[in-house]
Amino acid sequence: MSPQAARLIALLAACPQRMGLLRALREYGPPGAWIGAGFVRNAVWDHLHGLAPGTLADVDVLYFDGHDLQAEADEAFERRLARACPQAPWSVRNQARMHLRNGDAPYADVADAMRHWPEACTAVAVRLADEGLELLAPLGLDDLFGLRVRPTEHFRGKPGAYRERQRRKNWPRRWPKLEIERL
Repeated sequence: MSPQAARLIALLAACPQRMGLLRALREYGPPGAWIGAGFVRNAVWDHLHGLAPGTLADVDVLYFDGHDLQAEADEAFERRLARACPQAPWSVRNQARMHLRNGDAPYADVADAMRHWPEACTAVAVRLADEGLELLAPLGLDDLFGLRVRPTEHFRGKPGAYRERQRRKNWPRRWPKLEIERL
Protein backbone atom coordinates (compact mmCIF):
# COMPACT_ATOMS: atom_id res chain seq x y z
CA MET A 1 0.00 0.00 0.00
CA SER A 2 1.37 3.41 -0.94
CA PRO A 3 1.95 6.04 1.75
CA GLN A 4 -0.84 8.16 0.21
CA ALA A 5 -3.27 5.24 0.31
CA ALA A 6 -2.39 4.50 3.93
CA ARG A 7 -2.81 8.19 4.79
CA LEU A 8 -6.21 8.32 3.08
CA ILE A 9 -7.46 5.17 4.78
CA ALA A 10 -6.33 6.47 8.18
CA LEU A 11 -8.04 9.81 7.56
CA LEU A 12 -11.35 8.18 6.65
CA ALA A 13 -11.13 5.57 9.42
CA ALA A 14 -10.77 8.38 11.98
CA CYS A 15 -14.10 9.94 10.96
CA PRO A 16 -17.06 8.35 12.82
CA GLN A 17 -19.61 9.86 10.41
CA ARG A 18 -17.96 8.44 7.31
CA MET A 19 -17.34 5.06 8.96
CA GLY A 20 -21.00 4.88 9.96
CA LEU A 21 -22.04 5.47 6.37
CA LEU A 22 -19.59 2.84 5.13
CA ARG A 23 -21.01 0.33 7.62
CA ALA A 24 -24.55 1.13 6.44
CA LEU A 25 -23.47 0.68 2.83
CA ARG A 26 -21.96 -2.72 3.56
CA GLU A 27 -25.15 -3.85 5.29
CA TYR A 28 -27.89 -2.25 3.17
CA GLY A 29 -26.29 -1.26 -0.12
CA PRO A 30 -25.69 -3.13 -3.34
CA PRO A 31 -23.21 -6.03 -3.09
CA GLY A 32 -19.62 -4.88 -3.57
CA ALA A 33 -20.57 -1.19 -3.61
CA TRP A 34 -18.20 1.73 -3.03
CA ILE A 35 -18.66 5.32 -1.86
CA GLY A 36 -16.68 7.76 -3.94
CA ALA A 37 -16.24 11.24 -5.33
CA GLY A 38 -16.83 14.06 -2.82
CA PHE A 39 -17.12 11.67 0.12
CA VAL A 40 -13.41 10.92 -0.26
CA ARG A 41 -12.13 14.00 -2.09
CA ASN A 42 -13.64 16.53 0.28
CA ALA A 43 -12.31 14.71 3.35
CA VAL A 44 -8.77 14.98 1.98
CA TRP A 45 -9.12 18.59 0.88
CA ASP A 46 -10.61 19.62 4.23
CA HIS A 47 -7.73 17.91 6.02
CA LEU A 48 -5.07 19.50 3.79
CA HIS A 49 -6.64 22.92 4.33
CA GLY A 50 -6.91 22.47 8.10
CA LEU A 51 -10.71 22.65 8.00
CA ALA A 52 -13.28 20.75 10.01
CA PRO A 53 -15.12 18.22 7.84
CA GLY A 54 -17.82 19.92 5.79
CA THR A 55 -21.38 18.78 5.25
CA LEU A 56 -21.79 15.95 2.78
CA ALA A 57 -23.69 17.30 -0.23
CA ASP A 58 -24.26 13.76 -1.42
CA VAL A 59 -23.01 10.28 -0.72
CA ASP A 60 -22.18 8.79 -4.13
CA VAL A 61 -22.62 5.01 -4.08
CA LEU A 62 -21.12 3.11 -7.01
CA TYR A 63 -21.70 -0.49 -7.95
CA PHE A 64 -21.65 -2.62 -11.07
CA ASP A 65 -24.49 -4.98 -12.01
CA GLY A 66 -24.67 -5.77 -15.70
CA HIS A 67 -27.82 -7.89 -15.18
CA ASP A 68 -30.12 -5.12 -13.88
CA LEU A 69 -29.76 -1.79 -15.67
CA GLN A 70 -33.01 -0.33 -14.39
CA ALA A 71 -32.86 2.95 -12.47
CA GLU A 72 -35.48 1.51 -10.13
CA ALA A 73 -32.85 -0.80 -8.66
CA ASP A 74 -30.76 2.24 -7.70
CA GLU A 75 -33.81 3.91 -6.17
CA ALA A 76 -34.61 0.79 -4.12
CA PHE A 77 -31.07 0.78 -2.69
CA GLU A 78 -31.36 4.51 -1.94
CA ARG A 79 -34.56 3.86 0.03
CA ARG A 80 -32.92 1.03 2.01
CA LEU A 81 -29.91 3.18 2.82
CA ALA A 82 -32.12 6.14 3.72
CA ARG A 83 -34.02 4.00 6.23
CA ALA A 84 -30.71 3.00 7.82
CA CYS A 85 -29.15 6.51 7.74
CA PRO A 86 -31.84 9.09 7.00
CA GLN A 87 -29.48 12.03 7.55
CA ALA A 88 -27.30 11.03 4.58
CA PRO A 89 -28.05 12.32 1.06
CA TRP A 90 -27.62 8.95 -0.70
CA SER A 91 -27.11 8.82 -4.46
CA VAL A 92 -26.83 5.27 -5.81
CA ARG A 93 -25.76 4.62 -9.42
CA ASN A 94 -25.14 1.35 -11.18
CA GLN A 95 -22.04 2.09 -13.24
CA ALA A 96 -23.05 -0.66 -15.70
CA ARG A 97 -25.65 1.73 -17.13
CA MET A 98 -23.94 5.12 -16.74
CA HIS A 99 -22.33 4.82 -20.17
CA LEU A 100 -25.81 5.24 -21.66
CA ARG A 101 -26.26 8.61 -19.93
CA ASN A 102 -22.74 9.71 -20.79
CA GLY A 103 -22.69 8.62 -24.43
CA ASP A 104 -19.70 6.31 -23.91
CA ALA A 105 -18.98 2.70 -24.80
CA PRO A 106 -20.06 0.29 -22.04
CA TYR A 107 -17.84 0.30 -18.97
CA ALA A 108 -16.15 -2.91 -17.85
CA ASP A 109 -16.47 -2.30 -14.10
CA VAL A 110 -16.58 0.47 -11.49
CA ALA A 111 -12.91 1.38 -11.99
CA ASP A 112 -13.42 1.73 -15.74
CA ALA A 113 -16.43 3.97 -15.17
CA MET A 114 -14.39 6.17 -12.80
CA ARG A 115 -11.75 6.67 -15.51
CA HIS A 116 -14.49 8.48 -17.44
CA TRP A 117 -15.30 10.91 -14.63
CA PRO A 118 -14.47 14.61 -15.05
CA GLU A 119 -11.43 14.97 -12.76
CA ALA A 120 -8.69 12.59 -11.67
CA CYS A 121 -8.87 13.87 -8.07
CA THR A 122 -12.53 12.84 -7.89
CA ALA A 123 -12.02 9.30 -9.22
CA VAL A 124 -11.45 7.75 -5.79
CA ALA A 125 -13.75 5.43 -3.85
CA VAL A 126 -13.69 3.41 -0.65
CA ARG A 127 -15.62 0.57 0.89
CA LEU A 128 -15.58 -1.36 4.13
CA ALA A 129 -14.36 -4.92 3.70
CA ASP A 130 -13.88 -7.60 6.34
CA GLU A 131 -10.22 -6.64 6.72
CA GLY A 132 -10.88 -2.88 6.88
CA LEU A 133 -11.15 -0.07 4.38
CA GLU A 134 -10.50 -0.90 0.75
CA LEU A 135 -9.49 1.83 -1.69
CA LEU A 136 -10.20 2.14 -5.43
CA ALA A 137 -8.24 4.87 -7.22
CA PRO A 138 -7.83 3.91 -10.89
CA LEU A 139 -6.17 7.27 -11.69
CA GLY A 140 -4.01 7.34 -8.58
CA LEU A 141 -3.92 9.71 -5.62
CA ASP A 142 -1.29 12.25 -6.71
CA ASP A 143 -3.80 14.87 -7.89
CA LEU A 144 -5.99 14.42 -4.83
CA PHE A 145 -3.14 14.92 -2.35
CA GLY A 146 -1.44 17.49 -4.57
CA LEU A 147 -4.59 19.66 -4.51
CA ARG A 148 -4.64 19.54 -8.33
CA VAL A 149 -7.88 19.59 -10.28
CA ARG A 150 -7.41 18.52 -13.86
CA PRO A 151 -9.55 16.65 -16.32
CA THR A 152 -9.28 12.95 -16.93
CA GLU A 153 -8.11 11.99 -20.41
CA HIS A 154 -11.74 11.29 -21.27
CA PHE A 155 -12.85 14.78 -20.25
CA ARG A 156 -10.05 16.53 -22.16
CA GLY A 157 -12.32 15.92 -25.13
CA LYS A 158 -15.22 17.67 -23.36
CA PRO A 159 -13.73 21.06 -22.44
CA GLY A 160 -17.09 22.84 -22.22
CA ALA A 161 -18.52 20.28 -19.81
CA TYR A 162 -15.34 20.38 -17.72
CA ARG A 163 -15.38 24.21 -17.52
CA GLU A 164 -19.07 24.26 -16.61
CA ARG A 165 -18.50 21.74 -13.83
CA GLN A 166 -15.64 23.82 -12.41
CA ARG A 167 -17.82 26.95 -12.54
CA ARG A 168 -20.72 25.18 -10.85
CA LYS A 169 -18.63 23.53 -8.13
CA ASN A 170 -16.55 26.66 -7.39
CA TRP A 171 -14.26 24.58 -5.19
CA PRO A 172 -11.70 27.36 -4.54
CA ARG A 173 -14.30 29.16 -2.46
CA ARG A 174 -13.85 26.51 0.27
CA TRP A 175 -10.39 25.21 -0.70
CA PRO A 176 -8.30 28.17 -1.90
CA LYS A 177 -5.06 26.16 -2.20
CA LEU A 178 -6.44 24.18 -5.14
CA GLU A 179 -4.63 24.40 -8.45
CA ILE A 180 -7.26 24.09 -11.17
CA GLU A 181 -6.25 23.35 -14.74
CA ARG A 182 -8.15 25.47 -17.22
CA LEU A 183 -9.17 24.12 -20.60
